[in-house]
Amino acid sequence: MTKNQPALRKAISNADLYSDPSPLQRHSSLNRTLTTVHRPRRNPFLHSMTSQQAPTVRHSIAGNFFEDDLLAYDAPQQAQTPPPVPPKVKIPPIPEIPAYVERKEENLPKKSGPETYTKPFTDFMTANPTVFHAVTAVAEDLEKHGYKKLSERDSWDLKRGGKYYLDRNGSSLIAFAVGEGYEAGNGAAVIAGHIDALTAKLKPIPKLRTKAGFLQLGVAPYAGALNSTWWDRDLGIGGRVLVKENGKIVSKLVKLDWPIARIPTLAPHFGAAAVGPFNKETQMVPIIGLDNSDISGTEDENWKPSILGGEGTFTATQPERLVRAICSELSIKDYSSIVNWELELFDIQPATVGGLDKEFIFAGRIDDKLCSWAAIQALLNSTTSPSALSGSGQLKIVALFDDEEVGSLLRQGANGNFLPAVVERIVDSFAEKSVTSLISRTYANSFLVSSDVCHAVNPNFLGAYLENHAPRLNVGLAVTCDSNAHMTTDAMSAAVLQRCTERVGAKLQVFQIRNDSRSGGTVGPMLSAHTGIRAIDAGIPQLSMHSIRATTGSLDPGLGVIAFQGFLENFESVDAEFK
Repeated sequence: MTKNQPALRKAISNADLYSDPSPLQRHSSLNRTLTTVHRPRRNPFLHSMTSQQAPTVRHSIAGNFFEDDLLAYDAPQQAQTPPPVPPKVKIPPIPEIPAYVERKEENLPKKSGPETYTKPFTDFMTANPTVFHAVTAVAEDLEKHGYKKLSERDSWDLKRGGKYYLDRNGSSLIAFAVGEGYEAGNGAAVIAGHIDALTAKLKPIPKLRTKAGFLQLGVAPYAGALNSTWWDRDLGIGGRVLVKENGKIVSKLVKLDWPIARIPTLAPHFGAAAVGPFNKETQMVPIIGLDNSDISGTEDENWKPSILGGEGTFTATQPERLVRAICSELSIKDYSSIVNWELELFDIQPATVGGLDKEFIFAGRIDDKLCSWAAIQALLNSTTSPSALSGSGQLKIVALFDDEEVGSLLRQGANGNFLPAVVERIVDSFAEKSVTSLISRTYANSFLVSSDVCHAVNPNFLGAYLENHAPRLNVGLAVTCDSNAHMTTDAMSAAVLQRCTERVGAKLQVFQIRNDSRSGGTVGPMLSAHTGIRAIDAGIPQLSMHSIRATTGSLDPGLGVIAFQGFLENFESVDAEFK
């Protein structure tokens, strides 16, 4: 999720945990009936309509979004008489079930709980620190499940019942499955999110002069990176390297996952200089090595640095020791064969479970590889079985975009034409008449879930949250709302998603930010505006958004998979209720 600009204020009172942190003093003569302390009205999102006594819990889990609940909410409550106690009945002993009717366990349908997704998610996060690694890993997973790779530069031969994917720039990906009953103009169930994360990228020429014996690396923040959470972290280097091989330019992934770089803090003993604010260009420069040749007497007046690869080559502009490390990792012998690279820093600490009962996941880059991974797993689950697409007349699409954290304005971003171009080519493959009108029909019949992580409630800053809008971990997906159109959610889209997810037993929560704060942004508004697709914003809750190390619930990846799968599998039938 993109940055929330104003700083949240801290609560200073426990009298009302979700009240304004600085409430105005009330006059002593105010009548108690004019206050909200004893308000009897109950929130339909918070309490069951059949409950006779309002619970005292102040956090909430969103209930249904339907009009019936609101009517029941205002209906007068009638006292209920307890039913009579039924007479005791003597139950005859149950005869033993004959052995021949016993069913073997392996023949029973197996259901996976959310806990089964915890380790696969943490493994994915540890193994794929950069956007290029993540997109490549997703592509490999899709191919293992029968998805065929397409190229935007080639013609497509799509089949009903087929499963396909394509990437753009190696950093964005769209996967889709075509129902066997699909006809041009039918709708699509779409989940879209972003797979990029805050990071620090190497500058085009990151080589810097040695200062006080330290080798340093020139980096630039991507979005809100190089913030205070980046101090004193063990940082690796990874990304993609373009290499000339046999007359072709190929892209290779590289990951130097040992502690290479570090941004050291200044000890508090130095007073004001250690307090900040700090300059990201001059005071947050990572150190990557030592060179004390200026005081050891080994420096030669006529010494000149060796130019790896020869003058005029790309590697000649890069730090020599970094070039050697990358070439060693990729088994490259000829330094001049490296044409260019895109590298970034990342925290090497692996994703792990934590908490007394391992109820948390601690990891870097959760925003938003979390929703991206869950959406892909949901797509795979809903299209793996041979009969999964036989009864469907729609498309199932998952789109993962790059550059959301910096505005989505590049061609691999959601504000580009990637998703519309793919949908138009799918329609064109099956159309027998005017493609323009069929594309408009397709968008009108479709629905988009814009999936981006949202803010889980932080127990140390309850005053920064609205009461009843404080999502909890390990509960379920949170529908995110915003009155100023930073989110796409409305009553209709909320009802559609609610109907889809309740069929699989998934719970929905609700989040909206306070009026004195500003919501972040997602890919939803731009995609919905460009295409006219109905849309909702809903994401998995996390703590410490935009920190180098964040937290989510250990069940939350799996709960996200279940909710997204419920949408992909049930939208077609649910949509018929809204026509």
